[in-house]
Amino acid sequence: MELWFSEPHTPNVKLSVRVDRQVYSGESEYQRIDVFESPEFGRILVLDGYVMLTEKDEFIYHEMIVHVPMAVHPNVKKVLVIGAGDGGAVRELTRYPEIERIDLVEIDEQVIQVCMDYLPRISGKLTDERVFIHYEDGLKFVRSREDEYDLIIVDSTDPFGPGEGLFTKEFYGNCYKALKEDGIMVNQHESPFYEADATACMRAHKRIVESFPISRVYQAHIPTYPSGHWLFGFASKRYHPVHDLDAERWLEKGIETRYYTPRLHEGAFCLPAYVEKLLRKVEVHG
Repeated sequence: MELWFSEPHTPNVKLSVRVDRQVYSGESEYQRIDVFESPEFGRILVLDGYVMLTEKDEFIYHEMIVHVPMAVHPNVKKVLVIGAGDGGAVRELTRYPEIERIDLVEIDEQVIQVCMDYLPRISGKLTDERVFIHYEDGLKFVRSREDEYDLIIVDSTDPFGPGEGLFTKEFYGNCYKALKEDGIMVNQHESPFYEADATACMRAHKRIVESFPISRVYQAHIPTYPSGHWLFGFASKRYHPVHDLDAERWLEKGIETRYYTPRLHEGAFCLPAYVEKLLRKVEVHG
C-alpha cells in the first residue's frame, strides 16, 4: 500500500508527496504537528496540514532569509528571530562568529521539542550558547523592545492561525521601533502566484512599506512551497539591499552555502513583471 501526504495549495491544486511513514504526530496547545519520512524529501515538518519544511529543500529558505541581510549589514551583533522554532534560521546565524546574541521567540514549545527530537540537522544549533529561547507570542515580545536589535528575522508561519498577528501593521511598527537606527528586518512574504497567496503578499508588503523607509522584495525557488516561487521582504532604516551589499566582505567570511551567493543576491531582487505590478499596487511611496 502506498502512503501519500497531500497539501492543498488552492481549492484546485494539491502537492502530493509519497511518504514511507509518519514518525511523529501530536497536538500542541496551538496546532497539530506531524513529521513524515519521505523517499524524495527526507523528513517533512507539517503544521496544521501545511508543509513548513523538508530536509531536502529547507537550505534554500534558511540561507535566503539569513545571508541576504547579513551580507548587507556591516555589523550585526544582536538578532531577534520570531517564529522559526525549527532552528534553521538560527543554524545559519550561528555561522557568524561576530553575532553575540540571538533571541528566538517561538510561541509553541512543542514545535522546538519535536524539531530537536526528529530534525536534528536543522535544529542542532538551538543549543548554541548565544541562543536564548523565549516561549511567547512574538507580537507581545517585540512590543516591549526599543532600539535593541541590528537584525530582526520574521520567520512566521502563514498569515492565519498562530502566525496571524505577525502580519499586522502594529507588528511591523513595533519591529521598526525594536531595531537600532541602522537595523534591518526580513520576513517571509508568501508566494505571488496563486490568488489567495498573492493577496496575503500584497497586504504584508503594504504594511511594511508604510513602516520602513526602504522596503524591497526578493525571491527564491523552493520546490515544496505553493507554486515553488517564494518571496521575502527586506526592510531597513538605512541600508539598500543591493547598493549596500558588500560581496567581498561576505565572501571573506568563507561561509559555504548551497543556494546563496552574492551574485544570486543581486539577481534575487530582479522580480518578474507580474510580481512588480502586484507590489506596485500597494506601494504608497517607493
